[in-house]
Amino acid sequence: MEEPDSDNAPAMASSHNTPSPSPLPAEDSEITPPVDGARTTAPLPGSGGGDTPPQGAGAASGRKRRRRDKQFPEMIPTACLRVLRPTTARSASVVYSEKLIDELIQMQVNDGAPRRRGRGRPPSSSLRLARELDVEALIAMAVGFPVDSLTEEEIEANVVPVLGGVAQSNYIVVRNHILARWRSNASVWITEAHAMESIRSEHRALVSAAYAFLLDHGFINFGLAPAIITAPPRHPPSLPAPSVLVVGAGLAGLAAARHLLSLGFKVAILEGRRRPGGRVFTKKMESCASSTTPAVVATADLGGSVLTGINGNPLGVLARQLGFPLHKIRDLCPLYLPDGRPVDRVIDARLEAAFNQLLDKVCKFRQAVTDELKSVDLSLGTALEAFRKAYGFADSSEERMLLDWHLANLEYANAALLADLSMVYWDQDDPYEMGGDHCFIPGGNARFVRALAENIPIFYGRRVTRIQYGCDGVMVYADGQVFRGDMALCTVPLGVLKKGCIEFVPELPKEKREAIKRLGFGLLNKVLMLFPHDFWGGGIDTFGHLTEDPSNRGEFFLFYSYSSVSGGPLLVALVAGEAAIKFETTSPIKHVERVLEVLKGIFAPKGIEVPEPLQVICTRWGSDRFTYGSYSYVAVGSSGDDYDILAENVGDGRVFFAGEATNRRYPATMHGALLSGFREATNMARATRRRSTMPVGEDTTKCSSFGLLRLAATMVCSQTLVAFVRSSTGEGVGIS
Repeated sequence: MEEPDSDNAPAMASSHNTPSPSPLPAEDSEITPPVDGARTTAPLPGSGGGDTPPQGAGAASGRKRRRRDKQFPEMIPTACLRVLRPTTARSASVVYSEKLIDELIQMQVNDGAPRRRGRGRPPSSSLRLARELDVEALIAMAVGFPVDSLTEEEIEANVVPVLGGVAQSNYIVVRNHILARWRSNASVWITEAHAMESIRSEHRALVSAAYAFLLDHGFINFGLAPAIITAPPRHPPSLPAPSVLVVGAGLAGLAAARHLLSLGFKVAILEGRRRPGGRVFTKKMESCASSTTPAVVATADLGGSVLTGINGNPLGVLARQLGFPLHKIRDLCPLYLPDGRPVDRVIDARLEAAFNQLLDKVCKFRQAVTDELKSVDLSLGTALEAFRKAYGFADSSEERMLLDWHLANLEYANAALLADLSMVYWDQDDPYEMGGDHCFIPGGNARFVRALAENIPIFYGRRVTRIQYGCDGVMVYADGQVFRGDMALCTVPLGVLKKGCIEFVPELPKEKREAIKRLGFGLLNKVLMLFPHDFWGGGIDTFGHLTEDPSNRGEFFLFYSYSSVSGGPLLVALVAGEAAIKFETTSPIKHVERVLEVLKGIFAPKGIEVPEPLQVICTRWGSDRFTYGSYSYVAVGSSGDDYDILAENVGDGRVFFAGEATNRRYPATMHGALLSGFREATNMARATRRRSTMPVGEDTTKCSSFGLLRLAATMVCSQTLVAFVRSSTGEGVGIS
């Protein structure tokens, strides 16, 4: 039995030595003793943010939540733009579908190929142009841009001189074209000159504005392709080049560090663990060969594991750049009753439809209530149960067990008890959900982490306990050392902020402290089992198990088969809701006994023997001192606004925040964490430019009594080690 990644506190660095970045640990170099309370991993930005569950036996097995219908208004007029690049037969005939962007990467997904279309009469040039522009608009929508308006960030960047009118419409078309053109071949560095090849010269100003915006905000020319990582950094936003201390080497911190370096900053990451990745953690599981069995090896994602929607997903771009294949999670997800009998598919389909109707009734009710009373909220669980009773829904034993399975699935998607989820705002991010298939990366998501962390200055074993900020910079305290920089980026999980593990001096604004309290941070756990062989069969990626006890409905309710992507016969059982909380207070031995009992109940009636597992890992994310949970959710009394508040910087642009819990559109997902890192790198560049244009002396008038120069003098007097990260002299801990 194993509880991985307990991350016992590292030995404190000697106060006589200046620290240096630790080398990136080997993937399987971690050895974790089975310490009580040690934790393991569950989805990051993963289930609800890493793993995404199926909705029923015949439902698409990766849906994080029931997907809302998307509306696509008419495309904007584009008559005053002319596209000059040649139009292929394929691009001329592309029409929108849920898999539009998948066509760009379909050769990777299950070794498929784009469909060939009929040859009919060639369309006119104007029709080809209209279709091509519509396709580009839809690609931009998949990435997160509105079809007929500017984003708040674009407005703030003054991309057009006057809002509305022809200039704005043309800018949107130009922006969509640049974005779509780069996405069609994300392994190259697109230049402004390349963009101009397809646009008339009178629109050069629009091209410059769109190109600069997309480049600065990390929408183009990002990632890990050779042409991207070898591109020279741009001129820094001020001289000398500003320095940034990033707290946390998860996806948000790594993405921010890479983008900051490309923007000309000096960067160092402080990471409490002995590895990068945070809640994205892939561990090698293996057994030695014996006289009866050969050696078995598999890679297991203990945390974030599923790319939740590949259309527009930046992780899909990274996969293409790195040549990682994508495995589409297959839709079939059979369900089994407690006695091992399969659930009748007709009953399952009827129950799933009724469950969705139940959700619809709650949605209509909340709309009516909020329109009238504005601020009324209650738990989603309370509302669902009230409507279930009112309509006499799921009265029979089997129907109730099926309903409980769907409720457990909902708790899994949100890492929360339904009793804690906001009825009004629990699904506030649904309109932005990335479309397309859900996929696994063979070999695990640590492949992303290792690639992102390469050549980044990371100080491992530096657990940050204090962030002090003032008008002249920041000081970050970590395991007896103090690092100084111009700005800091805090990417720790919301659970760490809730626990108050990091002291902020001055104290965070009241509005931000209250948002931290209001937002929920939930729990999902896993049991990962390496078997001698794949006894469950390779034709499915998921199957589910029903339970008679509603309070235990989330215990091993869903199984993921990783045989096709892990390199070995690996089976993962998920534990959600109330069961996930109880899971951490029970012996792992009991969990293994229970999960084997469930598996034998399913497969023994089929005449299939369930062997003893060769190795087992039980995660304990709630006990992990670096996370204290799995991922965020909208709790009762909270709303999407709290994600925005959490994302706001403090100290007049000195301390910034990133991570999945700061991303209103894509919370609880790996790509949400990544995108938040890009966002904050851009915000730091903007803040630096603003400061560099201030009249001399204006910024210092805003200094609080906690000015860093005074603090530095105090620390020197107390003989505390200060590792200064200086952008001007290069003394102390250098950043390059």
